[in-house]
Amino acid sequence: MGDVVEAARAVREVSAGDFDDPVWGLARAAHITRYWSGEEAPAGRRAEARLLWDAGGLVARFDCTQAEPLVVSKAPRLDVKTIGLWERDVCEVFVTPEADPAARYFEFEVAPTGEWLDLALAFRDGERETDWDFRSGMTAAARVREGSLTLGMRVPWAALPHEPRAGERWRCNLFRCVGREPERGYLAWRPTHTPEPSFHVPQKFGWLVFKEE
Repeated sequence: MGDVVEAARAVREVSAGDFDDPVWGLARAAHITRYWSGEEAPAGRRAEARLLWDAGGLVARFDCTQAEPLVVSKAPRLDVKTIGLWERDVCEVFVTPEADPAARYFEFEVAPTGEWLDLALAFRDGERETDWDFRSGMTAAARVREGSLTLGMRVPWAALPHEPRAGERWRCNLFRCVGREPERGYLAWRPTHTPEPSFHVPQKFGWLVFKEE
């Protein structure tokens, strides 16, 4: 499973929907194969995430196996963020340049409809605070095929505390929510091991390393 995911350097800008760009061959996959509890998820719910970075932003691509009906909105809106997106099928990136303890981090989500969500979060006195009005300028894309789906997002550096340098290490975690209750699956690259499903556990984040060209 490991605790490090590498973001490969792209020499040109890569958009959220550039799923077939050969530059993705530089990015190693982070395997999302376990539920938040650490239990193995069935093969039909697993995913791989790959990350790139370029001069303008961070790009993530999720390649998911889809062995069950999608849980998506019947009337998606793509022009504004979708609050509550986490209640349907979605892939998520939590990221922060802060080391332990990470008091502030950012949440980015993309759904099979192309819907998206961006939030800034902070822990103060043990309580989580959410900035619902955070505007990152992120873009999102989705491609749905029989038995699989590919989701992408791009987040500009201007939305984050600073642009990374090659070799820099940030904290991050990668997630997938899939299916309906009571069999809904909450998958995590780095399981959080909470009593109930929860992704908001910064102390369980892994490391994101920004690789050289």
